[in-house]
Amino acid sequence: MPTRRTLLAGAAAAAFLSGAPAHAAPISLDALSSYLNAMQTAEADFTQINPDGTISTGKIYIQRPGRIRFDYAAPDRTLVMAGGGQVAVFDAKSNTSRPEQYPLSRTPLSIILERNVNLGQRNMVVGHRQNGVKTVVTAQDPANPQYGQIELVFTANPIELRQWVITDGSGSRTTVVLGDLKTGGSFPSRYFSIQSEIARRG
Repeated sequence: MPTRRTLLAGAAAAAFLSGAPAHAAPISLDALSSYLNAMQTAEADFTQINPDGTISTGKIYIQRPGRIRFDYAAPDRTLVMAGGGQVAVFDAKSNTSRPEQYPLSRTPLSIILERNVNLGQRNMVVGHRQNGVKTVVTAQDPANPQYGQIELVFTANPIELRQWVITDGSGSRTTVVLGDLKTGGSFPSRYFSIQSEIARRG
């Protein structure tokens, strides 16, 4: 049964996606691609709505191309990182230092972590619309649509990525709502080194 917390989070996500009727065209795919390509590093607080309706929070670090890190707050304390073409999930409740791993290319999140993002690529974008003050883009890997889709939500003036929803190959949906993105700066290489994290835990 949904808790008050999950209901409030769901209401917040719905409020974010709703808005006044659109009065402008959506931000162009070229402009969105340029924005993502200019984003070398970024960090933000995030709230995640999991497929079962539960809520997780934490801090996200992005270093393009190909690197991302989700530090989940207590009581979860899971760590998810991508680097070297792999995604690793370190479960805080596990008795082993070995993470679950799979190729980054198998998740739609890889689309925005590419060295050169091109949302105009043939068959990549399957949805592009304006929703109130927000532009919503639904994208997939054209060569592997079975890996799922990512729905990206942007605001304009200036362009900013605010949220994404990943629908995996089984149809499960995970929503990540971003706080204010702080771009620029640098992060320690260990933030995205799966082997360093295994050694640290081992």
